[in-house]
Amino acid sequence: MEAGLPWKSITLGSGITAYSAVSSFSPRWSSTAFTGYFVSTWVLSFVAWACWKVILWPKVFSPLRGLPEPKNDSFFNGQWEKIRKLPNGVPMQQWIATIPNDGLIRYLGLLNQERLLIASPKALAEVLVTKNYDFQKPALMRLGLARILGYGILMTEGEEHKIQRRNLMPAFAFRHVKDLYPIFWSKAAEGVQAMTRQLLLDAAKDVDVSMTAPAGTTPVSEQQQPFQANGNNSPETEGWTGELEVGVWASRITLDIIGIAGMGRDFGAIADPTNPLFQTYNVIFKPSRQAQLLNLLGLFIPTWLLTRLPVQRNADVKGAAQTIRSTCAELIREKKQKLARKELTDVDILSVALESGGFSDDNLIDQLMTFLAAGHETTASSMTWAIYLLCRYPEIQTRLRQEVRERLPSIDDASATITSMDIDRMPYLNAVCSEVLRYFSPVPMTLREAAVETSIQGVKVPKGTRIILAASGTNRDPALWGSDSNQFNPDRWLSKHDGDKNAASGGATSNYALLTFLHGPRSCIGASFAKAEFACLLATWIGKMKFELKNPEDADEDKLEIKGGVTQRPAKGMHVKVKVLDGW
Repeated sequence: MEAGLPWKSITLGSGITAYSAVSSFSPRWSSTAFTGYFVSTWVLSFVAWACWKVILWPKVFSPLRGLPEPKNDSFFNGQWEKIRKLPNGVPMQQWIATIPNDGLIRYLGLLNQERLLIASPKALAEVLVTKNYDFQKPALMRLGLARILGYGILMTEGEEHKIQRRNLMPAFAFRHVKDLYPIFWSKAAEGVQAMTRQLLLDAAKDVDVSMTAPAGTTPVSEQQQPFQANGNNSPETEGWTGELEVGVWASRITLDIIGIAGMGRDFGAIADPTNPLFQTYNVIFKPSRQAQLLNLLGLFIPTWLLTRLPVQRNADVKGAAQTIRSTCAELIREKKQKLARKELTDVDILSVALESGGFSDDNLIDQLMTFLAAGHETTASSMTWAIYLLCRYPEIQTRLRQEVRERLPSIDDASATITSMDIDRMPYLNAVCSEVLRYFSPVPMTLREAAVETSIQGVKVPKGTRIILAASGTNRDPALWGSDSNQFNPDRWLSKHDGDKNAASGGATSNYALLTFLHGPRSCIGASFAKAEFACLLATWIGKMKFELKNPEDADEDKLEIKGGVTQRPAKGMHVKVKVLDGW
């Protein structure tokens, strides 16, 4: 049973009890006596509620007792210490892999809050498909995320969600997405060229420093310099090396892609890292202790009060929301003016949604807020992890580069473009992308709440029970993926012989084995868009550049510090050494 602190019920009940007591024992109504009774009753009610919530319900009365659970619970905080210390989703990954179960695992969190982890295809099918509207995003989560994501398709529930999804489906149909591949490719190429210029600029600064030798020393010779100011060195010169933080670049490029492909506007984040919209997202998506603290306070404080606390995080989110909403409103005004003049011939998602006539201006703003945030942050996270994994496995990086250079045009050819067929005919690129999305799901864990009393696989699930869908665990479940489930292996997605149907599912025993985009009516509507964008980005980066980790110790995944926000990323960024390559 899950519910926040019942402030209204406790306060109202305490007020009625105090008034009754004062009225009964004193002919004269006394405010002092009323206050004393009220405070005493409120405290006693709170203590009773806390005992019920933290001890009696989870340990004595819950119908979920008896389900498989992790061992070594804290008396008051269950598995909270482990959940707090490990990256988001990792404890669930361990439990799914090691605890024998029939699809359901129960565990307790902070103050023994009860959680139901879904761990089998049959159970996932019930939650995501056959009974999907029995399970909704918790109200606190919706209210918190909606400040940045808007009340678009990601936040709505029930009939409203069905209507929005039906109206948006044409914009995300593959017949429409395939027209966006040239945009993905051109913006990805622009991003690589900008990264190259930044590397050259950094190298030139290093040369200026090295050329100024202290007295009594010999200046570095031109032959030792990584960059020659006379311009004889081109960006393609083999052997030239610099350093980049790939997460920031991935965010800048994906923001520009969603701007053009989604809204028909080039935000210019690739060219200008001080771009206001990019800086806005950079602030709100950056993991912070204050954000984590507010999430914890949300367990006890009403959302309306939590969002009004005078702290920097709330100020940042409020300012970000205003910037994002005003940007979206401006985009819609421009599009509607073109539509009125019958000049709307764009292929972006906003144009398709406008022409459908199924959305009000306010609702379109909410949809754009969702697409802007989720549409660029998730792909940027995937790119960050792709580069990390390809640094750890240089032989895979080399093999992928060979396929890219053999089958795709050079990004230096301004007249060249690609189609969806070009990407579809690259089995190893698609295999690597699929394996990255499996191994490091951008969103490692999704939360649901039972909106009604229901059941999963015959087990009674009370209304309010929190449901955990852990892509980080299901995507690496050895029962579904085999003994090498915890290894990064793109070959699992390749056909070993003609007619090999298992390759399409990565060799998994069920299509529910991959939770990266979920399934059913609440599956990611932009999955085709995201996969196409990811493939084009990765091809351009790997075709033109070679990567290796700046800090070799980061190669130990168990020691890599990961922080979760909307998506999961390395806490200290992903810093890599880069070699710009020629011959392509």
